[in-house]
Amino acid sequence: MKLIIAIIQPDKLDAVRQALIDAEITRITVSRCTGHGRQEDIDLYRGQEVSPNLIPKARIEIAVNDGFEKVTVDTIIKAARHGDGKLGDGKIFVQDLVRCIRIRTGEEGGEAI
Repeated sequence: MKLIIAIIQPDKLDAVRQALIDAEITRITVSRCTGHGRQEDIDLYRGQEVSPNLIPKARIEIAVNDGFEKVTVDTIIKAARHGDGKLGDGKIFVQDLVRCIRIRTGEEGGEAI
């Protein structure tokens, strides 16, 4: 089992969500977050350039069985990229998921996902 965490541009959230649904990946968690990597959002404030520390992003978390890892990652990359790719398109992190438990039934592992 894998936990896939994607940090993407907020304007690409709907496209990524629809692409995941089309790929039959429907169980996702989405949250709004802020941060930045190499990307900087420079604004003009009172005639001076100001570089705020944090930029709005969308965080998607998806728990998948090992067989769905590649299709999930490839789908996110394709849908989240602006054109040929631009600075700030985002990052994807893939982690091993040690244990998953469905609260309602007590099922564990791949069946709980």
